[in-house]
Amino acid sequence: MKLAQLRRPKFILLALLVLLVAAWIIRSVLTPPAPPTYLSATARVADIQDVVLASGTVKAYKQVSVGAQVSGQIKSLKVALGDQVKKGQLVAEIDSLTQANALASAEFSLQNLQAQLRAKEASLKQAQLAYARQKMMLAGDASSRENFESAEATLNTTQADIAALQAQIKDGAIKVDTARLNLGYTRISSPIEGRVVAIVAQEGQTVNANQSTPTIIKVARMDTVTIKAQISEADVVRVKPGLPVFFTILGDPDHRYRTTLRAIEPAPDSILQDDTSSSTTSSTSSSSASSTAIYYNGLLDVPNPEGKLRISMTTQVNIVLSEASNALVLPSTALGAKAADGSYTVRVLDDQGQAHERKVRIGINTNALVQIVEGVKAGERVVTGTVLPGATASSSEHDGPPPHM
Repeated sequence: MKLAQLRRPKFILLALLVLLVAAWIIRSVLTPPAPPTYLSATARVADIQDVVLASGTVKAYKQVSVGAQVSGQIKSLKVALGDQVKKGQLVAEIDSLTQANALASAEFSLQNLQAQLRAKEASLKQAQLAYARQKMMLAGDASSRENFESAEATLNTTQADIAALQAQIKDGAIKVDTARLNLGYTRISSPIEGRVVAIVAQEGQTVNANQSTPTIIKVARMDTVTIKAQISEADVVRVKPGLPVFFTILGDPDHRYRTTLRAIEPAPDSILQDDTSSSTTSSTSSSSASSTAIYYNGLLDVPNPEGKLRISMTTQVNIVLSEASNALVLPSTALGAKAADGSYTVRVLDDQGQAHERKVRIGINTNALVQIVEGVKAGERVVTGTVLPGATASSSEHDGPPPHM
């Protein structure tokens, strides 16, 4: 009797345990899963821009390397780094003694030739008179033909000597002009108006212009600067001259400089490399061509009256392909597949949180935000993703990224 009483509570507990397990299994099998929780964003009004990003470098609008066209020692420099110079202003002088001596020598040679010409012209008159006299005497049988022919030969020789001297005088005049020009080259002037951005040579330095033109200073026009923006080959087909552009510099990222795209260079900078060197490295270049990024230079000019923009500054350039103000925007992740008629499918949430498909038409698409032209109203919530059961509620909704301005 006591043994039966002890077994009864254990049997009851075991039966309760079996019932609980059976109830849990039945509930798991028969109870439907919880509805999905959606990530969503609200359709809102904002400004949207589709831009091409490019990294740029500030260049002078015009830059000239001012060099020496004659050899010699730099006698004096008339400018300092940063000076503003005018076109034609004297910037340096080279010791001119050698060039002055060359000019004097050329002038003396020319004078000598001119004196020889005058002597020959006097001889020509004498030869002409002798020829005329011998011709007349030969006609009257008063002189021999030999004397006549001798006078004729003397006349012709004198005329030929005069022609040779005239040619030598012209050559001498050219040499005088060249020597005078070389003497002028010892006074070096700025070919443009601008600012001295570099001084390459110093006073007392000897320059040799026999093989190449040595640079003394560099002058750049900086009241307007040119930005060279490197546009990738994937984006260059989307841009064209005349598009609006804005850019910033590292030192002042909050200020936007606005201008327009002036031109796009037809070939990348690599075309400036020597073609002869490419033949020796053809196998190497062909193997690495696929991994080398290709960029084309976009050129844009911007006024620089305060001189804030300096040569070689780095810029972040934004080329605006299209833009819209007060547009209805959504995250691009809300778009479904594109239909044959150009429309897209989105899922709009109702007040009960149920998603319903709707056709929309879009405008600008930046791959982050998309402009909705038709199909959704401001304030409606659109599905951008699905959260698996068990995710936190705070992650179920978002408004998407901020608009790209």
